[in-house]
Amino acid sequence: MARKFIKRYMPDVHIIRNHRHLKIFGTLLHDANLWHLNRHSVSTAFAIGLFMACMPTPFQMLPAALLAIWFRANLPISVALVWVSNPVTMPPLFYFCYKVGTWILQTPPQPFKFVLSWEWFWQQIAHDWQPFLLGCVVVGAALGAIGYSVMRAFWRWHVIRAWQARKDRRLAAKQKNL
Repeated sequence: MARKFIKRYMPDVHIIRNHRHLKIFGTLLHDANLWHLNRHSVSTAFAIGLFMACMPTPFQMLPAALLAIWFRANLPISVALVWVSNPVTMPPLFYFCYKVGTWILQTPPQPFKFVLSWEWFWQQIAHDWQPFLLGCVVVGAALGAIGYSVMRAFWRWHVIRAWQARKDRRLAAKQKNL
């Protein structure tokens, strides 16, 4: 079952609740819905995690955790999915977001030569921040919606398959007893 597979990789709830750095959340982490694995919590966690993965903010895990608490989604999954954007995937992801933003705003993308310096970074951001941020929001919302829909469909498919297998076992047992 999908729940059993996910539970294998989930951290222990009591360790997270008692972690010294997470005491700032107080009793918010004691909400059982943050740790349940059901269709709603997992699909909402996918939406939050994939949306926040596209946001160009530092410490993306903290806003993902706050959104998971707010929407009562599965906290570990939403925080873990933020790592879709990691140092390897971030440059192509953000460049794609920039291209989407320029396409939506119908502005030509500006050619640039990458230089590893803060001066170059602030110059580029000052010039291209509007298409970049718009693209990040649009791509994040699209990825979040796709993740939500795919997880809902996967969960439903898995439940239907489990019910069918149970029905087949009952039928086989009934046939055996006759």
